[in-house]
Amino acid sequence: VGDDGTIKARRRGRRFGGSIVLPASYVAEHVDLGYAVTAYRAQGITTDSTHVLVEPTSTRETFYVAMTRGRHANHAYVTLDRADDHAQLHPGDDPHATARSVLYGVLQHSGAELSAHETIVAEQEQWGSIAQLAAEYETIAAAAQHDRWAALIRCSGLSDEQAESAIESEAFGPLAAELRRAEANHHNLDALLPRLVAARGFDDADDIAAVLHYRVERATGRPAGSGRTRKPTRLIAGLIPQAHGVIDVEMRAALDEREELIAARADAVLDGALAESVPWTKALGTRPTEPRRAAAWRKSARVIAAYRDRYRVTDDTPLGAPPESAVQKIDAARARAALDRVRVAAETVDDAHAARSPSRGGPSRAM
Repeated sequence: VGDDGTIKARRRGRRFGGSIVLPASYVAEHVDLGYAVTAYRAQGITTDSTHVLVEPTSTRETFYVAMTRGRHANHAYVTLDRADDHAQLHPGDDPHATARSVLYGVLQHSGAELSAHETIVAEQEQWGSIAQLAAEYETIAAAAQHDRWAALIRCSGLSDEQAESAIESEAFGPLAAELRRAEANHHNLDALLPRLVAARGFDDADDIAAVLHYRVERATGRPAGSGRTRKPTRLIAGLIPQAHGVIDVEMRAALDEREELIAARADAVLDGALAESVPWTKALGTRPTEPRRAAAWRKSARVIAAYRDRYRVTDDTPLGAPPESAVQKIDAARARAALDRVRVAAETVDDAHAARSPSRGGPSRAM
């Protein structure tokens, strides 16, 4: 390849012999780089191996083409970060996305033209899912509570320099989310955070916000209180910590609206699965007939339905594949506990039914 854009070409497999020079104008219009092409241009091309860059906006059709070009190996590299580290999250962005969740989304994203009805259904499914609504809720909560958490950190016992360093850190977002989870577990953060700051210094800490995140996570894993004084965690659909202390009227209204939509979606997903007898619902057992037990059974079953919808679980087992991200691991533990409660309720129903049923194997009357 010449500096002027021309290419000296020779028949493949020959080191010597005649060659021609392709003009720069011809090269610019008709020649592609052999090591990097789009999925569309890759159709019909076969190579020894391919390396595919997968974005959340990719379609399954282009993904299929790109991942079937290599004879011996096909590798996918999934992008999870934003192009600009300083860009703020938008409602709908998933800060907890993993390679698996992105690939699942790509496989669900068809580039084929849909009918008007199919388009409406697909859009409703996308924008009405708990995955979407939870991402919107957490993004709004992060913005609405930013000043509150910043003020809490400034009054926690850190020096002014340390406090500002924590607030400006990339780990401030995860720390704020952890503080929201702690508050949903009824912990008194005004008393807790200064105690965690005073527990140990930060002289050897590379990132104060990350250290605080770790300390808060360790200290608030369980709801505050013990025994009968322990209050239930304030969670939306059994998974998403509620945001409290939001003063802004518009943001409070936006959060309340999404909370209602998440709860309604969880009900709809559960009802649809039960009506269609989807395989995963077999693990729920028999629904109790006694009203109080039936309500408890349904409340726990909703958590499982919400978990499946939030993390796009399509497996026949209730909880699907093992969780990847830290947030999903927390939600998976909550869903697993809900599944245990559902099974206990179902077993109680089976035991009661067996006790009422007449015995068929008892001794017969002697003649």
